[in-house]
Amino acid sequence: MQLRLATPTDAEAIRSIYNAEVTGSTTTFDLVPRNSDEQLVWLADHGGAYPAIVAEDSAGLIVGFGSLSIYRDRPAYATTVENSVYVGSDRRGSGIGRALLIELIRLATQHGFHTMVARIGDDNAASIALHQACGFELVGVEREIGRKFGHWLDVWVLQRML
Repeated sequence: MQLRLATPTDAEAIRSIYNAEVTGSTTTFDLVPRNSDEQLVWLADHGGAYPAIVAEDSAGLIVGFGSLSIYRDRPAYATTVENSVYVGSDRRGSGIGRALLIELIRLATQHGFHTMVARIGDDNAASIALHQACGFELVGVEREIGRKFGHWLDVWVLQRML
């Protein structure tokens, strides 16, 4: 497996992984799948200090992706970054998510961020465990902050100092 910065040619593979989560899980709180144009805009917004990365297997298939995003748009939050990690459903449990998260931590540190935040639905125990194994600590729970598939959803907020 190789980790690298995402390029526009990765848009459809990223979109496929992401949209499966939009329509089939509470991993993301998006309710409408992205179209091709929206995915390209998302990729264009994830460069520089806020990169998107992909995990590519030995056959050249994109099996996961991750990104760094602006935490909040107010200037005092400029040294904080939020992360996201997604792995194709057929590749989970094989270390891809961990590799992506470790690389995002490295990139955030390299870009001079002070802290990383992850906001994870409370029903996503695997992602919570992954983040905790990589040094993130639970700093709060936002109760019933989202609603998807007819259910109220809590979000765990985890943080790692860089």
